Formats: sequence, C-alpha cells, structure tokens
Amino acid sequence: MSQGRIELLQKMLEENPTDAFCRYGMAQEYLKAGNLDTAVLWFDKTIESDIDYCYAYYHKARALEQAGRLNDAIETLRIGLGRAKASGDAHAISEIHSFLDQLT
Repeated sequence: MSQGRIELLQKMLEENPTDAFCRYGMAQEYLKAGNLDTAVLWFDKTIESDIDYCYAYYHKARALEQAGRLNDAIETLRIGLGRAKASGDAHAISEIHSFLDQLT
C-alpha cells in the first residue's frame, strides 16, 4: 500500500467525500496491501456513491473470495451482474459473469 497514494486520496475525499473514483482508489490500495476487510468497506462506499460502478462489485467479490467468504462473493457478483446489465456495460458483464462461473 502506498502511503502517498492513501494520503492523496484522503485529501481528495476531504474535498468531495462521496467521490466514487477516490473511494474505489482507496479500496484498491487496501486490497493491494492485503487488508481485505478495509478494502471491502471501501468497495461498499464506492457502490454507495455510484451503484453502477461495476468494477467495485467485481473487485469486492475478489476480496471476499480471498477472505474465504465465498457466499458473500457470489452474492456480490450477482448484484454486480444485474447492475452491469442495467447500465449496459458489456465488458463488465463479461468479466463479472466469468468470475461468477468460476465460483459456482
């Protein structure tokens, strides 16, 4: 985890606390560091800011899978697949569907 990136993202979030891109960045930094629980919380915050931020579902499911929470990962992917379909994001549909197939 890059402390510099975390600090930069925190400053950006101070200016715009609901910025989905910054929240997603925080989640990714914690995921890279192996801090899975905190990463999942930031992915949830990302989704709270932008329900159609499809890759937040995908990477949240990855974190949940790594944490041994397979059922939660599958549920997250199912929700994410629905959001990807609703928003018409063909690439996200493909990625999420493929990961869901791996887990089920």
